[in-house]
Amino acid sequence: MIGIALCAMLFALSLPAEAQQPTKIPRIGYLSGGFPSADAPRTEAFQEGLRELGYVEGKNIVIEYRHAEGKLDRLSALAAELVRLKVDVIVTGGGGGATRAAKEATKTIPIVMAGDVDPVAQGSVTSLARPGGNITGLSTLAPEISGKRLELLKEIVPKLSRVAVLWTSTGPSTARLLQEVEPVAGAFGIKLQFLDIRSAKDIETAFRAATKGRAEGILVLTGPVINAQRKQIAELAAKSRLPAIYPFPEYVDAGGLMSYSASIADLYRRAGTFVDKILKGAKPGDLPVEQPTKFEFVINLKAAKQIGLTIPPTVLARADKVIR
Repeated sequence: MIGIALCAMLFALSLPAEAQQPTKIPRIGYLSGGFPSADAPRTEAFQEGLRELGYVEGKNIVIEYRHAEGKLDRLSALAAELVRLKVDVIVTGGGGGATRAAKEATKTIPIVMAGDVDPVAQGSVTSLARPGGNITGLSTLAPEISGKRLELLKEIVPKLSRVAVLWTSTGPSTARLLQEVEPVAGAFGIKLQFLDIRSAKDIETAFRAATKGRAEGILVLTGPVINAQRKQIAELAAKSRLPAIYPFPEYVDAGGLMSYSASIADLYRRAGTFVDKILKGAKPGDLPVEQPTKFEFVINLKAAKQIGLTIPPTVLARADKVIR
């Protein structure tokens, strides 16, 4: 009888101890080629997406942030660091460079792209519908988005006939971007001048060539070097008095004239849903890569005034955000 009572007491005492066993808190790695300050709106949107699903940073989820701060050669080491920390998921931001570095660092830890330009062309996934491997997420590339930028540039400069295109010829998405731009240029009778940007030192040379080529506007295509030098590009466009349209709103925040893009905040918010599904057992290779559903048109009237340009009211009325 005493033995039974003793066993019952020991069993009762063991219950609180078991109840106090800590549950594992998921650890997320966030890898970006950008700067923490410039990346803040994106990481805030990502955190918001997680909160909507019940994840609160520092309470029931931990996020390890690693930023290359424009030094893209650091991405590999930062990705390896996240792998050593044994994070449960790596979220990559700021373009395909971060995803490539994460892919090279691990074949087992799930990777969620928060907004790569063209993950199929970059070799990150096999296809959008069936990514395969350990990578999934979101793509910023939507059909005709670069062509739409050229259309908007034509609307604010009706007599536009020559456009300098800042691009990186070796970029994995270049061919796809050109497929979108060239038919629109042909339809409007616009002559394109392609200026290759492979390093920061090419930027001033490109603007001198644009001036020499009598460019009347600038179309900026996305690329790691180009994106990292957005402030310099916006300043040179203003100095050259050339209206320019950019691939992301961060260029406009840096003083650029206007941008048209997928809503970056929406993409990063939606990245949280991929993290949630993976933490609940989904395999990244089975989760289709999603494309943009929301787009954002941003105009900087200060930049327009600086180059003596008047934005037509019909164009201004369509802007999602106007910087005055």
